[in-house]
Amino acid sequence: MTSSGTTSGDGGPAWELLLPAAGAPARRRGRALQAALRDAVRSGRLAAGTRLPSSRALATDLGVSRGLVTEAYEQLTAEGYLRSDRGSGTWVGEAARAGLPSAPGPAPRTSGARVSFRPGRPDLALFPRSAWIAAYRTVLGDMPHRALGYPDPRGLPALRTALAALLTRRRGVVADPDCLVVCSGVTQATTLLGLVAHGHGERSIGVEDPGSPVHGPVFMASGLRMTALPLDDEGLAMEPLRRSGVTTVMVTPAHQFPTGIAYSARRRVELLDWARSVDGLVVEDDYDGDFRYDRAPVGALQGLDPDRVAYTGSLSKSLAPGLRMGWLLVPPRLLDEVAERKRTIDLGEPSLDQSVLARFVERGDYDRHLRRCQRAYRERRDALVDALAEHFPGTEVSGISAGLHVIARLPERYGPEDRFLARAAHAGVSVRPLAAHEMTPVHHPCVRLVLGYAHLTPTEITRGVALLAQAAAED
Repeated sequence: MTSSGTTSGDGGPAWELLLPAAGAPARRRGRALQAALRDAVRSGRLAAGTRLPSSRALATDLGVSRGLVTEAYEQLTAEGYLRSDRGSGTWVGEAARAGLPSAPGPAPRTSGARVSFRPGRPDLALFPRSAWIAAYRTVLGDMPHRALGYPDPRGLPALRTALAALLTRRRGVVADPDCLVVCSGVTQATTLLGLVAHGHGERSIGVEDPGSPVHGPVFMASGLRMTALPLDDEGLAMEPLRRSGVTTVMVTPAHQFPTGIAYSARRRVELLDWARSVDGLVVEDDYDGDFRYDRAPVGALQGLDPDRVAYTGSLSKSLAPGLRMGWLLVPPRLLDEVAERKRTIDLGEPSLDQSVLARFVERGDYDRHLRRCQRAYRERRDALVDALAEHFPGTEVSGISAGLHVIARLPERYGPEDRFLARAAHAGVSVRPLAAHEMTPVHHPCVRLVLGYAHLTPTEITRGVALLAQAAAED
């Protein structure tokens, strides 16, 4: 700066850093000048201890008003970037430090696979955009201003009422709208229950083995240890559960993930008898419970004893995971604690999104969408079973005819599993072994795969299985 001899870190006059800001449109010039000064201090081009020219001198150099510079100096002094000593001018302060160079962000998570059979993914192309947009426009036009304030942390009454009626009708639950909490999905629902359980002094929770890889870390973040509990042909094995000492257990009884079995009627009764005997709680994750292709879906366990079962589900498999919307039906004794935890976590779900979903459900659009998905997913499951029979003769497909995935147990000649997986990856086919869901690894001589199909067209499914067979046949 000509009046003080101050130069920037690269040897040029420091005021050159501010010239672009001085050339900004008049209405934005003041903020632009402040931003340029901040950046110069943060980057070190105006080093700590540098004396700045007077406001009059800098204004003359930049061709701006003195008031603009004075305001910029005062603002940055208040923020700590500059310091002003009466009678001795304005200086660059010591507080600001140049940030570390930002590391490159993680690469987008793309598998690069030609075909991916990874489970748990619905077909997002089926999302009912037109109906959703219509509901959104209607709700936004009709919503009173007050409805845009903070909602009840349990959820909007209209949505809780609509969901309670839907779940009663479709899943056979006992659904009091007052005991229903709208949350951002099953993950948040389990977080809420984990925090409440920890507050009651519990330190361990039982989980299915094999089971979802998501549940364990969520409960661990709530301060609970996982106790892996094995399954048998009817569901969760009761003797290991009784010996475990846990009083809370999480299960997927309608369509166990990942094995695909449905809990037997006898096992459901035994599980509830256990919960009553230990004054415990069963957390029911109704994983893809809406999709059953050979008969009506088995009703939810919660309907048998709503005082001992907390029921949770979401839109992740039925509509889209990106909506981040789900529900939790809790026993009345836990309602206040769960609602308070929900309030302190996020103050409730967005009011507008809740209102749109309520209208979507009330008008029957959700039921229509589920029927459309039901037809598409049944066709895709049939295509996968047929392709496996053609290209991998002798393959055993287990689990009920439901959901978004199957378990395929290939004949032993296709093993060992690690070699098969390596060949599949080399061929550009992404698959997940059942072993990835087992907390207690057990050696199996054959290849066991969890194959998701809902996001693939029948043509893609057939091509993917053919590619797998071609890779398996290579020497």
